[in-house]
Amino acid sequence: MLPLVAGFLPLCQAQEIPKAAWHRPIGLPLDNPGVRRNSSDIDDGYWQGAPVGGFGSGTFSRTYRGDFARWHIKAGVHNYGVSYANQFAMYQKSEGDSVGTARVLVTDHPKNGELASWNWDYPVGAGDYAALYPKSWYDYQWDKFPAHVVLEQYSPVIPNNYRESSYPVAVYRWHATNPTNKTVTVSVLLSWTNMAGWFRSYTGDFRNSPSRGNHNLYRSEAAGASGTMKGIVFDRLRSGTRAQEFDGQFAIAALESPGVEVSYQTTFQATGDGRSVWTPFAADGRLANDNTNWVSDSEKLAGAIAVRFTLKPGESKTVPMVISWDFPTVQFGEGRDWHRRYTDFYGTDGRNAWRIAQDGLTHANEWSSAIDAWQAPYIHDESKPLWYRGMLFNELYALTDGGTFWGREAGSDPKREATFSLLECFDYAYYGTLDVRFYASLPLLKFWPDIDKRVLREFAATVLKEWPEQGLWVWKTAQTGAPVIHKRKKIGAVPHDLGVPDGDPFISVNEPGWQDTNDWKDLNSKFVLMVYRDYVLTGRKDLTFLRETWPAVKAAIEYLRQFDHGGGVPENSGYPDQTYDSWIVKGVSAYSGGLWLGALRAGEETARLLNDAPAATEYHALFLKGQKTYIDTLWNGHYFRYDTEPENDKLIQADQLAGQWYANMLGLGELVPRAMQLTTLKTIFDHNVTQFGNGTMGAVNGMAEDGTISTNEEGKEVWAGTTLGYAAMLKSEGMTDESYKTVQGLYHVIYESKGYWFRTPEAWDITGNFRASMYMRPTGIWAMEMTGDTGAKNKTGAP
Repeated sequence: MLPLVAGFLPLCQAQEIPKAAWHRPIGLPLDNPGVRRNSSDIDDGYWQGAPVGGFGSGTFSRTYRGDFARWHIKAGVHNYGVSYANQFAMYQKSEGDSVGTARVLVTDHPKNGELASWNWDYPVGAGDYAALYPKSWYDYQWDKFPAHVVLEQYSPVIPNNYRESSYPVAVYRWHATNPTNKTVTVSVLLSWTNMAGWFRSYTGDFRNSPSRGNHNLYRSEAAGASGTMKGIVFDRLRSGTRAQEFDGQFAIAALESPGVEVSYQTTFQATGDGRSVWTPFAADGRLANDNTNWVSDSEKLAGAIAVRFTLKPGESKTVPMVISWDFPTVQFGEGRDWHRRYTDFYGTDGRNAWRIAQDGLTHANEWSSAIDAWQAPYIHDESKPLWYRGMLFNELYALTDGGTFWGREAGSDPKREATFSLLECFDYAYYGTLDVRFYASLPLLKFWPDIDKRVLREFAATVLKEWPEQGLWVWKTAQTGAPVIHKRKKIGAVPHDLGVPDGDPFISVNEPGWQDTNDWKDLNSKFVLMVYRDYVLTGRKDLTFLRETWPAVKAAIEYLRQFDHGGGVPENSGYPDQTYDSWIVKGVSAYSGGLWLGALRAGEETARLLNDAPAATEYHALFLKGQKTYIDTLWNGHYFRYDTEPENDKLIQADQLAGQWYANMLGLGELVPRAMQLTTLKTIFDHNVTQFGNGTMGAVNGMAEDGTISTNEEGKEVWAGTTLGYAAMLKSEGMTDESYKTVQGLYHVIYESKGYWFRTPEAWDITGNFRASMYMRPTGIWAMEMTGDTGAKNKTGAP
């Protein structure tokens, strides 16, 4: 297997791929990839690539072999499937040659004979794929193509941008340079299937996707000094004026200007032989400018454009193309309609793909420069490992592509702030899962803080409310053999989630399921810590935010106190009542107890800021009491015991200092003495990191003192997101080498050995096989950039 490293790719004059970008030879298969451990989990394999699309707009991605394969257009639904008419192809011809070379830019071909006239199977390894999300590149280097061409793709996912970051548009800039002594003609083909109407079910593929009523429209429009915008809009017949969820458009477009010619084929059959497209394109790089179109009776339709230009010896050109889409309505499972955030700027009728494409072509350079300026300080920081700098950005893909929703209920006040939520993952399709966003939301807070505060306001609004309906407690039912039911949400309990896509999310929260989360011991503490976090890490100025959320914060703390049996620390209840939801914990525990101590400190500091002296005094006293109980009960001289059960006496939990990690990040002081922190961190590193997979796989959740891996199904796993929290704390305590070595283990599994790029899972075991891909917690890598290096310095705010 070729080594997979982040390295420099020499390119044409017009485009240089950053050294920090992760790369892999185009179309190179992976030996011994990781596979799912549970047959019910999604496992599409390692043919993946960086996605395009903005927050809540719907996304899709093109794999590193060149096919468009992954689709997250319908909210909360994962589709993986290839329509082979969705392709880029290239034609090149040197001056004086009798014929040119035309090839589809995918290292694959249809298996059923469709588009048989096309020249498939671009050579494996003839160039490199590179990714530094939200950008990625295809560096085509094939000896039959005389010009050097690099494709740069991205969507305008830009920090502190709450407009363009929502846009459903993908920009494809073709950077071409002629290194020869002859003039070279280059043409790039973009063909697309009319997929309008396809995104309407909860199935994970496109079998039986309806095409009836679909039709294509060629458009040409003056674009001022830029030239003429030409392209194709893919639409469908509709009844009425209101867009249904599956109503909408795609568009493909490019700019014709002096020296750049755009030709087109408005309609062809996507599953036919494709001759109407390939015959003229392979002849001279032009399409027939055929505007024949019809309405589909059920056959799949496609259309294509081609951008053709010439390069003199030594000349370079950059030519943009775009794909846009407009599916404005989201309808969740119980029938409520929502409008996506981008409709605030384009309207809700689902007929605006052309306008969106126009903005993409107009602002392509501006957006590219904004992304580069954002990334530059991080990727050029040579004090940090090169592989890490790339991983920082590539793990951000989940912020848009993980099933993210951003929108407003149809018919609601347009001045009302739009609802935003990450999806835990497609296998566990919960919106906003709070115990997980404790890790995952850090980059959202860092780069889009207004969104993160909005999410916490939504959670705060639920705390003092009750949802009385009863639901099945699945785990307990399995334990007892008889149905066990529970109330959906109790007053004072912070909900586990804001709902599910096939329910009525953001209206009906805390979806009943695997566990009764009302009595979880981590949710309320994490909520309190995140509220204070969002205040501290946005400059300590937004007292309005603290005031708005303060009633919920106090209620959350008070609710947990019912589980305090006298020691000042809420005790776990003998079932998996925290984020490790298959790992039983009982009594005072290292994980939940540490989070509680952190929440009391955050509550105390918040009370002081809001001049609530009684609350500040109360929380301070409770902290001191709880701190003593926590240490006396759990500290064994080397680490904090998992819980109070005798069978766990020798169990080392990797995530046991999660509360202290947040305390370091927020300046809350020592929840436990620093000497204990350092000893614990070293114990975890020497066991859970170094003795698991030869130190190259991350930190296993549970390991005994003798190096035996926990037998619990979650205890024996590495969780990428929680490992990153541990690594961030290592870094905050000046243990930088150990921190990067820990994270490098994750990098090794994700980007080198197991092929989890752009589908990072929640977990893997010692085999490297995974559970729950496309998980949101690993975006918590940005904790490494937000915790800071405190070393031996005194922390502020210590009690």
